[in-house]
Amino acid sequence: METELSTSLGIEHAIFGFTPFPAVAAAITRAGGLGVLGAVRYTAPDDLRRDLDWMERHTGGGPYGLDVVMPARQAGPPGATAPTEAEVEAMIPEGHRRFVRDTLARHGVPGLPDGEASGWRITGWMEHIARSQLDVAFDYPIKLLANALGSPPADVVARAHGQGVQVAALAGSARHARRHADAGIDIVVAQGYEAGGHTGEIATMVLTPEVVDAVDPLPVLAAGGIGSGEQIAAALALGAQGAWLGSLWLTTTEAELHSRALTGKLLAAGSGDTVRSRALTGKPARQLRTEWTDAWDGPESPGALPMPLQGLLVAEAVSRIQKYDVVPLLGTPVGQIVGRMNSERAVRAVMDDLTRGFERAVDRVNRIAGRS
Repeated sequence: METELSTSLGIEHAIFGFTPFPAVAAAITRAGGLGVLGAVRYTAPDDLRRDLDWMERHTGGGPYGLDVVMPARQAGPPGATAPTEAEVEAMIPEGHRRFVRDTLARHGVPGLPDGEASGWRITGWMEHIARSQLDVAFDYPIKLLANALGSPPADVVARAHGQGVQVAALAGSARHARRHADAGIDIVVAQGYEAGGHTGEIATMVLTPEVVDAVDPLPVLAAGGIGSGEQIAAALALGAQGAWLGSLWLTTTEAELHSRALTGKLLAAGSGDTVRSRALTGKPARQLRTEWTDAWDGPESPGALPMPLQGLLVAEAVSRIQKYDVVPLLGTPVGQIVGRMNSERAVRAVMDDLTRGFERAVDRVNRIAGRS
């Protein structure tokens, strides 16, 4: 499963695995892919440094990358200095806070113990936090820097290139992809509607060849709804040079999900049990459909706030839901491929299954084409 891009990055298989869990990212790299660690949950630089130190010891010398979130637009007047977290918190209307309190009360969700802070903060959506993550990351031999929301700022791209790091950015349309190319991005990830997390409205099968044509000769990775080797073969047939997989790793044995209840919900879910909702971050993000997402998308909802206000608004609520395993409200970003995620397996087993499926697909196409 080699392409020009995988060869240039020194990986055996053109599989790029995005995950928030260092153990999963390291295992993907050890299995011949490129593990990409999501940085958004690291609000303290020392925590990211600790886990990158761990990655260095457990990747077997293989390459790995980092994914940050630097939104192109955030709340606040254009051109204003980036607000502090306290200033952003002050922008949240009381009506939205009341809606959160009432929703939690209807489900009997206990409060956090006295003195316990929310463990789920997504201040990583704020640019100054992302920049502090990069200050740490560039001390390590990362091979890839990915940005989930648009092209990174020009100075970040230049800094990465100055250290020999390739830069990737996710795109949900050919128009977005061309902007990435103009911004000097090295790799475009064509993320289809089926994907977990922030995603657009164009399906992967349609989006991938459109993006390939739009940014040629830049390499493109296909993302969204991919969870088998046959689908990776289809992505390469559409012109992609690899596949970007995220949701598939959530039910691996190395994943560090906070509860068995959530793992059980993922294993039981079908491909129709997700929804694109702004409930989590303020931008449309595919996630498990729950009574929490239903409430935010329902007629009584005040409507989601723009990023990063929504994430700050719901941070404590999400922590409480997770801490007490409130199953009706318990969810996570995940793509439609969740319907195939029906057993817990080690990352190595998943990678082996992907490569075998790829070989089956190539053999099938060769037979159709009359080749042995």
